[in-house]
Amino acid sequence: MALYVFMYARDNESGATPLQEQPTSAQVEAAVEALRMLSDATRLRLMWLLTRGEYDVGTLARAIGTARPSVSQHLAKLRLAGLVQTRRDGRRVLYRARDSHVRSLVNEALFHADHEVSGIPRHD
Repeated sequence: MALYVFMYARDNESGATPLQEQPTSAQVEAAVEALRMLSDATRLRLMWLLTRGEYDVGTLARAIGTARPSVSQHLAKLRLAGLVQTRRDGRRVLYRARDSHVRSLVNEALFHADHEVSGIPRHD
């Protein structure tokens, strides 16, 4: 819910309160699907790497210590969910996080986790 309030606090020029202006069902479903995709540890590890650069399947598989077929399947799901983009470089397919919104979502989830496990004081 904090993301929703932040989103509308930043973008709301109509003067409506968060109780008056809520996300549509389609927006909520899209957010749920994105969070569902990130709820898998392998996919979250992949997305963390993809927020930092472009990589092919083999490089990603070696980096996270997972078999190539498994990485390929996870990347296909992430791509279908709209979280990942690809581009061809010769015979290789390079993967990257789709945009700054996806990068922010992944980074914020991991920053939150860092506070949970490290005891770093929380911010408001």
